[in-house]
Amino acid sequence: MEENNSLDTRKAEKGRHKGTLLIILGLIMILGALGLTAYNIWDGNRAKEAANRITDVLIDKISEDNSDLQVPIYDPNRQMPTEIIDGIEYIGVLEIPGLDLSLPITMEWNYDLLKFAVCRFTGSYFSDDLVICGHNYAKVFSPIKWIDIGEDVYLTTVDGMTIHYTVTNRETLEPTDIEAFISNIHNSATSKMDWDMTLFTCNIGGQTRCAVRCSRVE
Repeated sequence: MEENNSLDTRKAEKGRHKGTLLIILGLIMILGALGLTAYNIWDGNRAKEAANRITDVLIDKISEDNSDLQVPIYDPNRQMPTEIIDGIEYIGVLEIPGLDLSLPITMEWNYDLLKFAVCRFTGSYFSDDLVICGHNYAKVFSPIKWIDIGEDVYLTTVDGMTIHYTVTNRETLEPTDIEAFISNIHNSATSKMDWDMTLFTCNIGGQTRCAVRCSRVE
């Protein structure tokens, strides 16, 4: 009897230790999730503040130029003008009034640039095949995933042109399907897609991409 009682006691203690360990692990996971959430919020606010600062500088420079240029004529051979700020080339400012977004657009793209701006992925507004990518920050490009069809989008170039687009479609694409991102009727003999500018960002989970197609308003 004493041996059985001792064995039962050891089993009970082992069960309590296991339960305690599981509770500790659960608390660690909760704290880790809270820490990650707090970091994502901080990082999103940082990105928004950085984007606002650069946008203000670009808008000031555009206002100083006081350009009266008309909307661009289709010309796939023409180079987009750029403005250099802190050693980085920008092609203009992207504005989506319905989402209260105003963001600087860099000429090139990489992961460091995506931390404070949206980036030209490929194409040009002169050839109506401009593709712009942005990080999935809650206060930056994430809201485009819920943008309404017909929403107005504006691109103000560094030399003062304002190009008006409207949203015509949203698509979910695989990140490896580059052809689907960049191919439209303007630059592909086989494509049946009709768009003049594409905005894209990661969907939740990062496994797919949301592509917002925009058509230019003449």
